[in-house]
Amino acid sequence: MMMFIFEYAPIAMFLLLLLLLFLGVPIAFSLAFVGVFFALIMWGIDSTSLLTSAVWGVMNNFTLLAIPLFILMSVLLEKTNIIADLFDSVYKWSGGLRGGLAIAAIVVGAIIGAISGVVAAGVIGLGLIALPQMMKYKYNENLSLGSIMAGGTLGQIIPPSLNMVVYGAITGVSVSSLFAAGLGAGFLLIFLFIIYILIRAYHREDMAPALAKEDRATFKEKVESLRSIALPLLLIIIVLGSIFTGIATPTEGAAVGVFGTILIGFGTKRLDWKKTKEAIHESTKMTGMVGWILIGAAAFSAVFSGVGGNQFVSEMAQLAPGGKWGVLFFSLAFIILLGMFLETMALIMLAAPIISPIIVNAGFDPLWWAVVFMVVLQMAFLTPPFGFAIFYLKSAVGAKVGIDKIYRATIPFITIQLIATIILILFPILAVWLPNLLNK
Repeated sequence: MMMFIFEYAPIAMFLLLLLLLFLGVPIAFSLAFVGVFFALIMWGIDSTSLLTSAVWGVMNNFTLLAIPLFILMSVLLEKTNIIADLFDSVYKWSGGLRGGLAIAAIVVGAIIGAISGVVAAGVIGLGLIALPQMMKYKYNENLSLGSIMAGGTLGQIIPPSLNMVVYGAITGVSVSSLFAAGLGAGFLLIFLFIIYILIRAYHREDMAPALAKEDRATFKEKVESLRSIALPLLLIIIVLGSIFTGIATPTEGAAVGVFGTILIGFGTKRLDWKKTKEAIHESTKMTGMVGWILIGAAAFSAVFSGVGGNQFVSEMAQLAPGGKWGVLFFSLAFIILLGMFLETMALIMLAAPIISPIIVNAGFDPLWWAVVFMVVLQMAFLTPPFGFAIFYLKSAVGAKVGIDKIYRATIPFITIQLIATIILILFPILAVWLPNLLNK
């Protein structure tokens, strides 16, 4: 009986996890419960040493110190209303185009991602600021909702990304190189999103009309609007420049970003001590949530590995037809499937230690695979039923938009992300050209 349980434990662990998620149990506690439950069944009370060792190994990782710093940076930026200024500036320049407001959402989402690396800030901020403007000018609802979610989730692939920090810490891939590689993939996605919006807008005039001439900004107003994005862009250059050039580690770069955000906030008189204390309080709560997810995922992963789960998945991959390409497409399908149900950090903690060694052993470049992993992970934010960007946007729009409409709006942009993944597979140089250049 015990041998039977052990043999099918990896499958049973995932089935129990999915059951708990469908019952509404938070992801962190679902992961922790499944890990502890199966550890006690398989090895009894002696399993506590395995669990504590796994959790301590994750929480004692220096690279992960960047997470609370980037979260604090994101919340501080939200308090200064920089997102509203960014959108105002970009849409003044793009308003004369059909689809200009949707393009502005994509561009501003990328800039927010490059400043904070937190997806929630991008999706919620754009949902509150950009969506009312699109509705005012009678944009197609599907296009409006989809562009906000697509733009907001660019913080997943545009550095500095919290998920890149976690992936690098778990797999040993250089976070600095991953940040640099993420820029190439990010620009590819931005380009594809904008091309799609323009095709839809110019195919049907009522899909995303250009602003009326009387509503468009004058050239003087356009130039003046650039003042609002000068300091945030300078902050991006300082943070990413210090990391790419090796002056600072990602953790130190995050600290520089927090300091720079505070200087911008107080220098422009948009930040005071009250808002700063509120930001610290909110970021502490968010960091605690992330910490519990990492703890739960570490417990689950340790037990899953202990019952032979890693070997089980590896053998499944090896059975896929097509050699190393079969292994690659099995791995992508595995991540996409998990992404429908799991929060992205939990997905990294579970999938990266299992799948990444399989891919590297098949002969693929670990940095290239890390970028492909991140693009697929971005897709997970949009993939029903548990895509987190869907629920971030729902929390921003409230009862104004039904969840079914938000689900439908994700479909074209998920398709574009699949196309981007295929392009990166066919032309891997697009993912690694910048880190290769910087390492010369």
